[in-house]
Amino acid sequence: MLNTKHIRQRFERAADRFDEADFVHAATREGLLSRLDPLLIEAKTVVDLGAATGAANRSLAKRFRAAHVISVDLARNMLIKARAKKSWLSKASFVQADARALPFPDESVDVIFSNLLLPWLGDPDPVFSEVARVLRKGGVFAFATLGPDSLQEIARAWGQVDDNVHVNRFPDMHNLGDGLVNAGLSDPVLDVDRLSVSYTNTDRLFADLTASGARNALRDRTKGLTGRRRFAAMVTALDEAASSGNIALDLELVYGHCWGTGLKNDPGNFKIDANRIPIRRP
Repeated sequence: MLNTKHIRQRFERAADRFDEADFVHAATREGLLSRLDPLLIEAKTVVDLGAATGAANRSLAKRFRAAHVISVDLARNMLIKARAKKSWLSKASFVQADARALPFPDESVDVIFSNLLLPWLGDPDPVFSEVARVLRKGGVFAFATLGPDSLQEIARAWGQVDDNVHVNRFPDMHNLGDGLVNAGLSDPVLDVDRLSVSYTNTDRLFADLTASGARNALRDRTKGLTGRRRFAAMVTALDEAASSGNIALDLELVYGHCWGTGLKNDPGNFKIDANRIPIRRP
């Protein structure tokens, strides 16, 4: 399970350098935006969920010209960076909030765009439920996340050192689809792409992971310092597995979109529109 407090702290610290190491976010952002192009959507309210430093803000404002774009992130420092990028012409707001408790009314959002937020949630189901609640009927939830084959090179290297968990466990495409449907969202469409990132040395690799906030934030991670010897042993294992002197990390990129269906009626709570009750006159 992931620790929300630690996640927020990591991304608060990463805000200043995040844009230096957001090339994976940039790749999935473009992939996600391109998948929105064929969809016919008239949007008045667009939420960028897990907006980080707001790199998608201008693209979303351009794609949905009449929309008010709301950037939502758990980390305040990320939103400060995002606000600094705001065009004075755009209709934009910035909200610090947990994706599992969105501060929006029911059925009030037309599009929810979420680029690489889900990998830091552990269980995505509470977020899917919130998305289903705030998304209007016919609205779109579009997201990019990581699949279970991601970062296995680091997991295997650590596996030669100890039995502790050092790499987040990412849900597969089928479990994501089931979660979306169970939350009340409809017609999920998911596809998978691959991205390989190469490094000439481990120093640069871990510097990028730190700058992007992508270090170990597991609730059950090893308490205390890992220790220089064990970390060095992991680095050695990673180097030995490298091909032609390059350390390659493979990422499984999962893209998806689905549709809002409106709020479901509680079967134990019947509602009747009084205006539709016929009046009998004497």
